[in-house]
Amino acid sequence: MLKNKKKKRDSEIFTSSMADIAFLLLIFFLVTTTIDMDKGINLTLPEKGGAEVKIKKGNIAALLVNESGQVLLDDQLIPLEEVARLIKEKIQEKGFDNDGKPKLVVSIKTARETDYDIYIQVLDQVKVAGATKISIAEPEQ
Repeated sequence: MLKNKKKKRDSEIFTSSMADIAFLLLIFFLVTTTIDMDKGINLTLPEKGGAEVKIKKGNIAALLVNESGQVLLDDQLIPLEEVARLIKEKIQEKGFDNDGKPKLVVSIKTARETDYDIYIQVLDQVKVAGATKISIAEPEQ
């Protein structure tokens, strides 16, 4: 009895073009992928070393955000939701300059322990109100 021996077939995977395929896939994904860029806070900063501008005290609205998240506008406690409305009223009250920009300068000052989210919400409210002249003061020591 002779057993029929089957010949094992050698199967090969051709790898000579694998590098080409990997390179083409890499190029494809590099070209088609978009990268989201964080934009941060959109503010136009004054020129470095620019001339100092004198501002009347009456044209400054002082916003203070304390460490417990309370907002004070000209030393009066106000809710965060009211910041935009009150700043808009002050802008209308102070009027506009020749360029059509509000004369009101909003000075935002915080305490060092103030939560960053509250600070950003106040800044957003001021921008929603239409203020274009915003002064960001250093936190108190």
